[in-house]
Amino acid sequence: MNIKIILRVIGLLMFVEGAFMILPIIISLIYGENDTMGFVFSSGINLLIGAIIIWLTRNASKDIGKREGFIIVAIVWIIFSFLGSLPYYFTGAIPNYTDAFFETMSGFTTTGASILNDIEALPHGILFWRSLTHWLGGMGIIVLSLAILPIFGIGGMQLYIAEVPGPTPDKISPRIRHTAATMWVIYLVLTLIETLLLWIGDMSLFDAVCHAFATMATGGFSTKQASIGYWSSPYIQYVIILFMFLAGTNFTLTYFTLRGKFRPVLKDEEFKYYAIIVLGFTTIISVGLFITAQYGFEETIRNSLFWVVSLVTTTGFGTVDYLMWKPVLIAVIFMLFFFGGSAGSTGGGIKIMRIVLLFKNGYYELKRLIHPNAIIPLKFNKHSVDSKIVTNILAFFVLYFIIFGASIVVFMIFEPDLVSSMGAVASSLGNIGPGLGSVGPAENYAHIHPLGKWFLSFLMLLGRLELFTILVLFSPAFWKE
Repeated sequence: MNIKIILRVIGLLMFVEGAFMILPIIISLIYGENDTMGFVFSSGINLLIGAIIIWLTRNASKDIGKREGFIIVAIVWIIFSFLGSLPYYFTGAIPNYTDAFFETMSGFTTTGASILNDIEALPHGILFWRSLTHWLGGMGIIVLSLAILPIFGIGGMQLYIAEVPGPTPDKISPRIRHTAATMWVIYLVLTLIETLLLWIGDMSLFDAVCHAFATMATGGFSTKQASIGYWSSPYIQYVIILFMFLAGTNFTLTYFTLRGKFRPVLKDEEFKYYAIIVLGFTTIISVGLFITAQYGFEETIRNSLFWVVSLVTTTGFGTVDYLMWKPVLIAVIFMLFFFGGSAGSTGGGIKIMRIVLLFKNGYYELKRLIHPNAIIPLKFNKHSVDSKIVTNILAFFVLYFIIFGASIVVFMIFEPDLVSSMGAVASSLGNIGPGLGSVGPAENYAHIHPLGKWFLSFLMLLGRLELFTILVLFSPAFWKE
């Protein structure tokens, strides 16, 4: 195993994190608040340690194998969260380190679960860093590195495989560095457009930037305790709905759309099912809300659509408290915890493609029982799906729900309420944010036992890297030569 290259990549990425911490320093100076030195110390620690590691590993072999890729991805997310929590701790914004780490891991994994009880009281620098952790984690720290590491002569394909372990990680270009750079350009352009549109509404420029970061990352951190419900403007809510939907779409399709090529989008099977799921669940919830007559016509449609898109894309922004709805609607809401965005999007969760392929495979199995001699291949987008992909998906589903069930049992040690435990585990594993019961959209995770927060942080990481990237490290075969 090439230990030196592992350390070198980690050092490079630590340096990148330290450099990004300069941005909230600027914000802090602009607003003249007292959190500047906390960011200076935090940035300095990252830059210094990163520079030392880079210098010590300057002669490292530049070959990255599959094992090195998995180790780098797993370690980087953990180190980024440990060091990324320093600004909260040094500034006193979150004086408890467990809480600071939980908030940071929630940020980088784009979960959006929070322990904060008075968000508006925080300095602007801290709020900006909180949203920036979403933005960096959304596209993926490793995907960012793919655009940087080739400068140092380090290939990144193995990192890309580990970071994007979905069924079919599409590449926009045959060159991995060009793929990563293109994805980041799309990500940046959409962030800027959303910022402008929100600024045109009732949001300040600062709030618009922070919410654009969180939306495009499908994260969910807001600068307000009431989340998007703070703004009563339908315009703002529809803008965020649109960009949450875009963020949950495969970025390859967004790339084609921006180039004026609409046929790949219209023909894409996953996108069709993604849109059908959003419209279908919006209709179901809207009908339920119409029956209970809680809101007016337009507000009913808007609240239904907002929550469906927010949960399907695993963003977690909220407008109203869905726990105030009828139990049958809460059950429907809970079903949305297990969808996730499209493959190749910033969304977490199981992913639409896996769900579609699972149901298709089940349907074809029934046809094969009726016609045992027929050859009925599983197809997606008119292409046959490799049996290895089907096996991978089946294994993913089994592991996902075994982990979900076992985690509920473990977490009930810290949170005896079954509904709250189910909500917290499903939310953390799916990188959603709001849950059920005591961790619902109007509540937060501050009351959870410290060990419970560390456990949920692990589930966030496990879900963000789609199980296998982390679980493979616990396999004895992985460590054998």
